[in-house]
Amino acid sequence: MKTYEITLYNQDVRKALESGHSHTQYDDAWADQHFLQVEARDMAEARRRIQTRHPERQGFIIVDIIEIPDFQ
Repeated sequence: MKTYEITLYNQDVRKALESGHSHTQYDDAWADQHFLQVEARDMAEARRRIQTRHPERQGFIIVDIIEIPDFQ
């Protein structure tokens, strides 16, 4: 398994904050980019795993996915 870092934010939270409101479900911090790590066989699996937890239909936008090198 490889380790991937996924950069994502929530566009619905951003829109809510831009209009002067907080999102009803997610913390305001989700307007900013978050960096999450996931173990996966490849980049496609990493994307599927993160989309399961943070689906696009709920406003989550993946900005980038990078493989974290194994320095062992």
